[in-house]
Amino acid sequence: MLEIRNLTKIYNDGTVALKNISFKVEDGEFLVIIGLSGSGKSTLLRCINRLIEPTEGEILWNGKDVAKADGRSLREVRRQIGMIFQHFNLVKRSSVMTNVLAGRLGYVKPSSSLLHHFPKSDRKKAFEALEMVGITDQAEKRADELSGGQQQRVGIARALMQDPLMILADEPVASLDPVLAHSILGYLEDINKNRNITIMCSLHYLDLVQQYSSRVIGLRDGNLVYEGSNAEIRKMTDGEFKEIYGEEAVRVNAGSLTGGDNA
Repeated sequence: MLEIRNLTKIYNDGTVALKNISFKVEDGEFLVIIGLSGSGKSTLLRCINRLIEPTEGEILWNGKDVAKADGRSLREVRRQIGMIFQHFNLVKRSSVMTNVLAGRLGYVKPSSSLLHHFPKSDRKKAFEALEMVGITDQAEKRADELSGGQQQRVGIARALMQDPLMILADEPVASLDPVLAHSILGYLEDINKNRNITIMCSLHYLDLVQQYSSRVIGLRDGNLVYEGSNAEIRKMTDGEFKEIYGEEAVRVNAGSLTGGDNA
């Protein structure tokens, strides 16, 4: 279980990205984070695995405070928490297989990883991960030869290589068309339901949020302003919508929220 207690992040330029946020994520949940661009969604996800250093607060992962972890302790936590990025974060000139094997870096000696020396068991595992997302035929291609949807599937396969207990997905479908968006979220849903891996994902289209989430939290200007179940998000009132997106926000249709997130 993940528990966030009074989490605050203030950047060096004085920007307050997160303000005293507290919530829990139960094992096996598919938690979706919604909010405007700059609301703090990406900052929140990146604080959880310490890609960004929190300013104050606690990040309790199965009872251990990630915010205070260092060295070996932090590496062990990061093994258990996979990450999927909006812009894929692949090594473009490397093969798909090499990118997927990068998910095992926390398990092999640094010297071995630099030389791309991975045991046969890891290579077999990588092939199985690619098989799960349907791109075994792309294994030897360079990552930059793949389409955006294929690259995101490589990102999912790489995250699975960590044997994670939780996966953080930072706007994983923001750069994809609607059909591909459903495809990628379908893979995450399968991972969540059939592998019992907790998913914490930021999204901004209401139809996707309604279809895939088990619970939702909403951020606005770094504050936690909404918490609700899947059933509750399906019945979101205009007042609740405006609490997250502002008084001037308008729901264009049932499938539209707004914005990405640069914070």
